[in-house]
Amino acid sequence: MRKLPLGMVSVGLALAALAVPSLAAAEGYPTRPITFVVPYGAGGPVDVLARALSEPMRAALGQPIVIENVVGANGTIGVGRAVHAAPDGYTVNIGNWPSNITNGAIYNLNYDIQKDLVPVVRLPQNPYIAVVRKDLPAKDLKEFIAWLKANPDKATEGTAGLGSGQHISGVYFQKITGVKFQFVPYKSGSSDIIRDITAGHIDFTFDQAITSLSHIKSGNVRALAVTSNQRLEAAPEIPTVDEAGAPGIYISTWYGLWVPKGTPQEAIDKLADAARAAMADPALRARLTSLGQQIPPVEQQNAAALGAHTKAEIDKWHPIIREAGIKAE
Repeated sequence: MRKLPLGMVSVGLALAALAVPSLAAAEGYPTRPITFVVPYGAGGPVDVLARALSEPMRAALGQPIVIENVVGANGTIGVGRAVHAAPDGYTVNIGNWPSNITNGAIYNLNYDIQKDLVPVVRLPQNPYIAVVRKDLPAKDLKEFIAWLKANPDKATEGTAGLGSGQHISGVYFQKITGVKFQFVPYKSGSSDIIRDITAGHIDFTFDQAITSLSHIKSGNVRALAVTSNQRLEAAPEIPTVDEAGAPGIYISTWYGLWVPKGTPQEAIDKLADAARAAMADPALRARLTSLGQQIPPVEQQNAAALGAHTKAEIDKWHPIIREAGIKAE
């Protein structure tokens, strides 16, 4: 058999290499497990949502999703972990209103949410509910505001501490309505707050629907209004603030996915597609709505919508927080 000249062999090998795509190019993103960094502990609202999304997203992406709980400093440590990760699409920040918005005005961060993280997709939101002790004289939100004005600085709101969602909600409520009341911080959060409202030790709180609905339905506490412009599917009997006499007092812990700056667009697009497919899944939608979650319209489930919403929320909340002097010690 005649041997080919060395030069021809080299050319042939080169052409063969061009004709057959590399394994990496053929496989594309993702080729290994993806980590969702949850900036809070296991069992909390962000963790619950992350785990609910992980299974349908795993099916869409063809790779497992690992949940990594990174706790500390009200979520700032976990977000920082994602910010400083390799921008390869394999580390994703699943964050919310406190971790990715309000913390920027409360803490001296070594990162910038808008510059160092890239939005991927907007996820559901969880509005707050004005929850009061069941024997409070006020029967609706209008009467509650009147009662607070008639009793300045006497009522007590339970919060999860300085800069928590309940605290900032209360500050905003005071600013808009002109009422005054005392804040009572709890280290353990919603469970102890609701327990003390039930026992009559404190008067009220603004709590996330995901954690307060079961107590409302059991009759331990009363709900006056949901801080949204639409009623909850899980509790349609609770009026919105617009209907209840405090229009425009919208407060919700909303969620999103972000990746480190420099992450390839292919990874961003595939993560967003998988998240949208998950939110379209009937079983997941039913589960989320039963927890008081409001799933955004399809046209709002994208990176541009999350980026615009992030900016709007920073512009809204940072001045309110700074005016109130809320600062981490």
